[in-house]
Amino acid sequence: MSTYIKTVRVQTHDLDSLKHVNNVRYVEWIQDISKEHWESQVKQSVQGELIWVVRNHNITYHGSAVLNDLIEISTKVEAWRGPISVRKVEMRDNKTKKLLVMAITEWCALHPKTLKPVRVPEGVQQLFTNNG
Repeated sequence: MSTYIKTVRVQTHDLDSLKHVNNVRYVEWIQDISKEHWESQVKQSVQGELIWVVRNHNITYHGSAVLNDLIEISTKVEAWRGPISVRKVEMRDNKTKKLLVMAITEWCALHPKTLKPVRVPEGVQQLFTNNG
């Protein structure tokens, strides 16, 4: 499976009133890394052939992060079902490798003009399954 990884440093604007990373910020990071992975694997000329929308987020919080923590965020596509891409995102403390957040998101591919679900082409699926 093709895995995409990046590291972020927790900033003041990421925090909630408890001085932990806000749940909404974790969702933004899930969406950001998913988009970055897509853009890193698929030619720009093909990217416009599909629009991705979230069908379902399932997020489990295992720990919290605070100001200046480095968080390693990784993602990979776990499965394909017609127009559905099942993507896993993990966020870990970069120093201890402790799991902070795990998310499984179902993304649905839509045709850009009709906005109806469309099957993800086999060639696109292979870009995410054959790159180790």
